[in-house]
Amino acid sequence: MNYEIVNLEQKTIVGVSAITGNADPKMGTIIGGLWETLYHGGVNAAIKNKLNEYAIGLYSDYSDDQYCVTAGNEVSKAENDELTVKIIPAGRYAKFSVHGHMEKAVAEAWGEIWKMDLNRSFTGDFEEYLNSDWENADIDIFIALK
Repeated sequence: MNYEIVNLEQKTIVGVSAITGNADPKMGTIIGGLWETLYHGGVNAAIKNKLNEYAIGLYSDYSDDQYCVTAGNEVSKAENDELTVKIIPAGRYAKFSVHGHMEKAVAEAWGEIWKMDLNRSFTGDFEEYLNSDWENADIDIFIALK
């Protein structure tokens, strides 16, 4: 799977979060529930100061076998006290661009990424959804590197 190395500035994300892990049998339900809340629970419309309409799926706060998942948007300033605020640190990232069915393309990409020998920092990996076409989605996945 091809990728490019990019340097990113710090990003502030506002959205909804939950703790899960790859071994959690409810992982798919938990992550799907976050996206459901974001789009059908009125959260997306309530997020203030969005820089764009690109949805972000952030994986952060990695511990032994768990991590925090946040579904939200990048903002210029966090002003939603009722929502989770997370920082994506500035730094080097491996950028993977995927296209296809939104759920399947991302799942397949992550399956490949987890097998790769990347020098990961586990400080904050994220997906950026560049459109909302479920069948023909364009998604960039960024993996934080040391």
